Amino acid sequence: MDKNQMLGRKKKLPIGVDNFEKIRTDGFYYVDKTGLIRDLLNNWGEVNLFTRPRRFGKSLNFSMLKAFFEPGCRKELFAGLAIEQEKTLCEEYMGKIPVIAVSLKDVDGNNFQQQGKCCMRQYAARPFVFLSLKRAAGSARHKRRFTAG
Repeated sequence: MDKNQMLGRKKKLPIGVDNFEKIRTDGFYYVDKTGLIRDLLNNWGEVNLFTRPRRFGKSLNFSMLKAFFEPGCRKELFAGLAIEQEKTLCEEYMGKIPVIAVSLKDVDGNNFQQQGKCCMRQYAARPFVFLSLKRAAGSARHKRRFTAG
């Protein structure tokens, strides 16, 4: 039972909310998409591509995946959802895979170079991102800057 149910309030619509934990703990309506976790684990591909139009829940789905796999997972977030019925998958995977989440939704720029600079500014405090970006960046200046820092 969430906060709103305990207080007898109606649930809220999660307009603009893309954080799975917030939706599950703050009394928002949630359409159960945890079957995606089961499908991913049962039909695992070397690469999994998620294509959806804008505003179709990609960020929320990734937030859900992160909440499920990340060590320190709050199992109560998944109470009453479809994935909870998959006991074997939950025991084997829930809270057992470190997750590195990188969002590009705030990247701005009119061309590849501007977008690359924006990414580097956003993730400057996270050196793990630059392990893959420095190869793609191509310029010696970028390599020196992020290898040293």
